[in-house]
Amino acid sequence: MRVLICDDHNLIRAGLRRLVETFDDIEVVAEASSADEAVARAQASQPDVVLLDLSMPGRNGFDALDDLRRTNPGVAVVIMSMHDDTGHVREALARGARGFVVKEAAPAELEIALRAACSGRMFLSPQVSGAMLADAGARMRRTADPSSLPPRQREILAALGAGRTTKQIAADLGISVKTVETHRARLMDALGCRNATELVRAAVQWSGRVVAAAPPRPAEP
Repeated sequence: MRVLICDDHNLIRAGLRRLVETFDDIEVVAEASSADEAVARAQASQPDVVLLDLSMPGRNGFDALDDLRRTNPGVAVVIMSMHDDTGHVREALARGARGFVVKEAAPAELEIALRAACSGRMFLSPQVSGAMLADAGARMRRTADPSSLPPRQREILAALGAGRTTKQIAADLGISVKTVETHRARLMDALGCRNATELVRAAVQWSGRVVAAAPPRPAEP
């Protein structure tokens, strides 16, 4: 297995390289200290897995992950971070990461994550997976019925279901784009949606139910 390590701290990279190279049949083929360098080195060295830090100066690990998925779609990415909150994990997985390992993890977790990613499987550090399960349960418990949402949020949900963009909704309702984005974020939380695609899907489903439930219009005299 060929691995690229990306972290902006020289000592951490050196320590990771020394650790990873103790794993059987795993070779570190390149290192990078920034998002841009990670993408360039990945194109040059063609690793099987990129071990990617999230917190870097300038463009962060999420930016690098997006670029890597676009320029090297065959490479698996394992996120390595000191952040273990579910928001960071959900975003990493939504953007295509194959694993998430916290920096205080045991060395064995890193080896498992690299091998899992290389074989197309997913691995999350136990403390992260536990938090994700708890968060998913809480989100399911607090998922709202769209009919109980405030009127403005129902308007925006209906507009999303009709295929309107954020800018179009802002113009239609005479409010700012930022206000629409704020309502979208609140809708995602209220409806338990993990990303924009799930929100649009929920909006389309709800809009369809509303139309189906509407009473027929009386015939014209």
